Amino acid sequence: MHRVITYIDGFNLYFGMKNQFQNKYLWLDVEALSNALLGQNQMLTSVKYFTSRVTNQPDKEKRQRTYLEALQVATNCQFFYGRYQSNIIDCKTCGSKWPSPKEKMTDVNIATQMLMDAYVDAFDTAILVSGDTDLIPPILAIKQHFPQKKIGVAFPPARHSIALENVVHFSLIIGKKKLRDSQLPHSINKPDGFQLLRPSSWV
Repeated sequence: MHRVITYIDGFNLYFGMKNQFQNKYLWLDVEALSNALLGQNQMLTSVKYFTSRVTNQPDKEKRQRTYLEALQVATNCQFFYGRYQSNIIDCKTCGSKWPSPKEKMTDVNIATQMLMDAYVDAFDTAILVSGDTDLIPPILAIKQHFPQKKIGVAFPPARHSIALENVVHFSLIIGKKKLRDSQLPHSINKPDGFQLLRPSSWV
């Protein structure tokens, strides 16, 4: 059996689903989705989920916290966190200013994990769930130094990249059926008995 690790760019996947399907499939079991991406003679050995904690937006913080706790309880995912950096945008026309937080470190964290896992021979096939072209350099490095390993990309909805597709061994676009069939249970009980519920706006 060929060992597979999935590397999931949490925000790239989230905003792809949001753009394509609004709030319909956001309560996503990424481990179940990862299993749905496997081919014959492949086994999932690890799911690595990369994200950053939302800040200064209480409603979004609460929904994200609930979702991440649900994944921690219901799956065996490993979590890797970047950070949010507050940037200020100036409008040259009206003189207004407003905050525009940017996610930092996710692509670096994904690249680091992929390269380390290739080096220690943790996978035979890596599947990247992202459409971020910043991840092309580590993919090319793995292909050069570990030519026996395969790398694929599963594009989130509305996140297809021809440039990224051209550097991997195989690719696919994650469609509605895989998302629909990979949802977490509506409610999940934590070990202390606290019940995690799908956010009401994530219908």
